[in-house]
Amino acid sequence: METLRIKMRRKWWIAGLFYAFAVWNITEAQIRYTIPEEQIEGTVVGNIAKDLDLKLSDVFERNVRIALESGKQYFGVDQAKGELVVKEKFDRENLCGQKATCILTLEAIAENPLQLYRFEIEIQDINDNSPVFQNKESTLNIAESTAPGTRLRLESAHDPDVGSNSLRTYALSKNDYFALDVKIAKDGSRVPELVLETSLDREKQSIVSLTLTALDGGKPSRSGTTKISVRVLDSNDNAPVFEKAQYDEQITENTAPGAVVFTVRATDQDEGANKEINYSFGPHTPDIISNLFSVDRVSGDVKVKTNIDYETDRSFDFDIVARDKGSPPMEGVCSVHLDVLDMNDNAPEIILISSPSPVREDAPAGTVVALISAKDLDNGDNAKVTLTLLPGTPFSLKSSLSNHYTLITDQKLDRESHSAYNVEIVAADSGSPQLTSKQEIPVSVVDVNDNTPVFTQSSYVVHVKENSAAGSILCSVSASDLDQGENAKISYSLLDSRVLDSPLSSYIYINSDNGSIFSMHSFDHEKMKVFQILVQAKDHGSPTLSSNTTVHVFIVDQNDNAPSVIYPSALMGSVSHQRMPRSAKAGHLVTKVTAVDADSGHNAWISYRLAEATDASLFTVTVHTGEVRTKRSVSEQDDSSQRLIIEIKDNGDPGQSTTVTVDILIEDSFQEPISDFRHKNTKPENKSSKITLYLIIALASVSLLCLLTFFVLLVKCARSSRGSSSCCIRQSDCEYKNPNRNLQIQLNTDGPIKYVEVLGGDMMSQSQSFGSYLSPMSEFSDFTLVKPSSTTDFTNTLSVLDASLPDSTWTFESQQVRV
Repeated sequence: METLRIKMRRKWWIAGLFYAFAVWNITEAQIRYTIPEEQIEGTVVGNIAKDLDLKLSDVFERNVRIALESGKQYFGVDQAKGELVVKEKFDRENLCGQKATCILTLEAIAENPLQLYRFEIEIQDINDNSPVFQNKESTLNIAESTAPGTRLRLESAHDPDVGSNSLRTYALSKNDYFALDVKIAKDGSRVPELVLETSLDREKQSIVSLTLTALDGGKPSRSGTTKISVRVLDSNDNAPVFEKAQYDEQITENTAPGAVVFTVRATDQDEGANKEINYSFGPHTPDIISNLFSVDRVSGDVKVKTNIDYETDRSFDFDIVARDKGSPPMEGVCSVHLDVLDMNDNAPEIILISSPSPVREDAPAGTVVALISAKDLDNGDNAKVTLTLLPGTPFSLKSSLSNHYTLITDQKLDRESHSAYNVEIVAADSGSPQLTSKQEIPVSVVDVNDNTPVFTQSSYVVHVKENSAAGSILCSVSASDLDQGENAKISYSLLDSRVLDSPLSSYIYINSDNGSIFSMHSFDHEKMKVFQILVQAKDHGSPTLSSNTTVHVFIVDQNDNAPSVIYPSALMGSVSHQRMPRSAKAGHLVTKVTAVDADSGHNAWISYRLAEATDASLFTVTVHTGEVRTKRSVSEQDDSSQRLIIEIKDNGDPGQSTTVTVDILIEDSFQEPISDFRHKNTKPENKSSKITLYLIIALASVSLLCLLTFFVLLVKCARSSRGSSSCCIRQSDCEYKNPNRNLQIQLNTDGPIKYVEVLGGDMMSQSQSFGSYLSPMSEFSDFTLVKPSSTTDFTNTLSVLDASLPDSTWTFESQQVRV
């Protein structure tokens, strides 16, 4: 191993009185080592520590290492010995090809302080390649009349080695006719030629077999051989000769078929048929050449047969033979090298490295959807590709590596607005004219449960007739969800609430699938006029979303209650007995019948009619008040006993009615006791004061009771349903429990008749009234106030009133008749 040091040079910088050491010093030393190729790992190239004036300890302490400019680490430093050694076996032909001199520039880096040393390694060629002929066998035709000295060019061999190891000479096997002459071409290559030394005689020898050997200059020398068969032809002794032995031409790809690329010309010194020349491809021409090109046999025009594609073949090498028509024919050969020029004829191609993944609609911006690459089969600027997206989609392209992109989201997605996108990508090259291509990438958006169910109405109003059959459908609620699949599947349910202190579920059932609401039993308008149903629609997403709506159910009144007679009370007998003086004049108030109807609206309007009478001309009944009065003065001829049947009828459809019987006794000497009149006239103020006192006591008691009840309910609501509206619902329902919650009781007098009148009203129904009459002969003017609860409790009220009346033989009768 030889180490050659040509020159070493260093530069020092001195400024002022101080010497500053640079953090990074580059020392350029013209040090060159020489080493043969194919050396094994560990082979010592030279002592780099010594050549760089470094101490052996500095090699380790300063971590001296080698970096090759090409990036391949063929050499390294043995820090223990300071030697430059081979780290990886290398081939000179791979590193430098056919260059005469193969020099690698290396850099040695030392630290503390950091310094860079540059040196060179010359790779010497060794004779590791033999010369090679392309064809192991070939045939040459030569006329027997060929004069000595004629030269025939032979195929050259190829040796990858250089210098003395490259091809040096040729040797020809021993024969009687030919000698070998080697010429040096302009490029320095050696071309073998056969030289005819002795005239040929076909009759003596028609075929001459030769062996051509190619030898290189290595030690030991390597060689390669080819077999040559020389056929001796008779007569035609001049071969055609081309104008050029080598044609170098160019053709643009996509040249139209039939176009002439170039023309070859050959001449023949013979005359007649021996001078006529036909052109054709050489005998070893590949099929691809004959498929792409044609040679005109007569003119020598080389034409295009089909489209030439630069991306498939960038150059062509073939031979063209000129053969005369002599006998035997003579031929000449020329070589053709044809370069194909690139045209921008290939549009860019978009390649999906990965199929686009479905994207969740809540995916953040920057989510990767697909990996995309682009390529162009052209060359140079024609192959530079740029990808862009057409606007209008919430996606963008992000360049990652060369010609590689990622398709990402850059906006928030909403499946309900767009469930899928066709992302159109445009690829454009840099050629002229520019070529583009497009590709649509379908991207589907995966649904996320981000929409709550929405009812078709914010609230529903339902009118249900009372007494409807249990199980009948009240109404149907419907909600829709903009989501998809399970996220859009809706179930309906009732929210907990109470009606008349009972759970709502005991009154109502809802179909969870279609939202149909059914009644569990019939309703009674007199007990409940309106209630609310809270319906919840919940989807099946995760997490689930829900919304609520309110169904207002109004119970429509039906005429299912006949009028109820309040006075005369049925507890006092089946027939009411009254007395009146025979001296009564027209318009005299005999009695007053009072009734109520538990229904509402028109169904509760009551009218009174005199159905039957002993003497219909004597009495009349006021239609709306039920007052029984005389139509005329009582005469002596009128019977003293009169019976009246009064019909009480409501305004429903169909109407219902009740009858009451009143017996009237007409007396000649009907008078109130004077003491009684005096007592009444002398003490009206005492009676009035008693009544006022009673009313004040009753009002105070009721107010105190209401206040206590309200306070208890308030405490109960605060404990049991904090923050809910259940208490409010119960209070609302309670408002409809008592249809006569505004009842008023007052004492009225009309002449000798005394009666108690009860006035009742409801926000949902017509005002109602009823009265209790006291006998004119009664000495008791006291009456009892009873808290009203419902229209069906007036019987108890009358029983209390009856307890304040004196013993009498009066009886009352109340009958109900449906019309």
